Order: sequence, then structure tokens, then C-alpha cells
Amino acid sequence: MRIAVVTGASSGMGREFVRQIGYFYKNLDEIWVIARRKERLERLRNESRTPLRIFDGDLQKKHIYKQYHAELKEWHPEVRMLVNVAGFGKSGSFVQISAEGKKLQTDMINLNCTALTRMIQFTLPFMKKGGRIINLASAAAFCPQNGFAVYAATKSYVLSLSRALSSELRPMGIIVTAVCPGPVDTEFFKVSGELTSPLKKFTIAKAPAVVHKALQDSRKRREVSVYGAAMKAVRIGARILPHRLILRTEELL
Repeated sequence: MRIAVVTGASSGMGREFVRQIGYFYKNLDEIWVIARRKERLERLRNESRTPLRIFDGDLQKKHIYKQYHAELKEWHPEVRMLVNVAGFGKSGSFVQISAEGKKLQTDMINLNCTALTRMIQFTLPFMKKGGRIINLASAAAFCPQNGFAVYAATKSYVLSLSRALSSELRPMGIIVTAVCPGPVDTEFFKVSGELTSPLKKFTIAKAPAVVHKALQDSRKRREVSVYGAAMKAVRIGARILPHRLILRTEELL
């Protein structure tokens, strides 16, 4: 059995990966989808050209990993692609977010970093040469961000881990790609807070285009996928400019 696995599949980028993976891998038997909202995953069956196996649960809870691992051991599938999308962000200063909810900051770390790492740990033994891992990072990974301190730090973790794994797993023929988009028009901002920066509003991208490029870049064996000229410029700027200067500039935007 050949499968792909997508976390955070009930909305946004995760849902779009499910829609498009069937065109990337035409010989998949199933896509295993993981998310909390079962009713949305059920509706997604009608939008996927590949049959879905649904795992409904919270990746911050142990039981979802027990269920996933049990299915892996029972079926021994060849995982052709693992796509880690599950995650969230919250905008505001560190102090403001902490006041809003004591667990918000650590929940971001648990879901964006710990859950992603655990999914890779469970899945790697079932991957072979030609397999691919796509991790959803962000352009926020390129440098620290005022008002997005913890979120940007978690995405820096995802980018760093992905690049190291790309080096480690390449001799095994497994390709790892970190996807680093800027703002994407999804439900993300309902949780994080609506966009206020004119620059971010101007550069917002559509999920289908970002996912299409991510799959293309994975096929080209690229370590990092960055959609759009604006975010490519941000990546270059983060390499050249002192981060202290970037943080001061952010305060003015």
C-alpha cells in the first residue's frame, strides 16, 4: 500500500495539499488525513481524487499518535509523502498573548514543533527511497518578528530541522522541503488576528498557488520553497540586514 499523510488537513493549506497530492502521485492507494474536525475531513472525501483514511484528533494529545502508529504497524504502508501542516500562530506582544491565555505560547510550541517532530519520528521507518517530507514553515522563520515572537521562533525551528534532515536523509533518497510562504489567504488569521500591516496585506497569496509551488519544489528536490518575489526578497534581506535593524523597521510598519 502506498500512501501520503497530511496533518492539519481540515482547512487551509492542509486541505489544499490533499486536493493536489493526487495529481502529484497518481498511484497512491490512500491519503491518511489528520485533524480535529472530523466533519470537515468527511467533506474532503468529495474533493480528493485519492481515497482518504481519517484520523480525527488533536496532535497535542497522545491518543492520536497511538491510533496512527497502530495503523502503520498493522498495514505497513510505504509512505510516499508526509506533509506536516498542523499548527497555529497568535499575534501580539509576548506579554499580551500571555495575559490572554497562559497556555497559548506553549501550545504554539507543542503543535508547531513537538507534534511535527513526533510525526516525523513515527513515519520515517515507513519511508523508502523516493519518499518526501514537506514541512510547513513560514517566511517568519527567516528572522525574529515583533508581535509574533513565539510563532516566528517555532517556524525557525521547523526550517532548521528541515534543512538538517534534508542533509541527513538525502543519502537514503528521502527529500525534505520546508515551505516558507508569507501571508496566505486561509483561516489562519481568524486565530492569529487579522492582518494590519499594509505590506502583508499587499503580499497575501492564495493557498492553491503556494501548495502547487511547494509540490513542484519538492519534485525538484529543493530544501526550501518560497512563493512569490516579495517573500524571496524578504529571505535575501534577512540574510543581509542585521536582525536588530529589521526589528526596528517592523515597529514602524
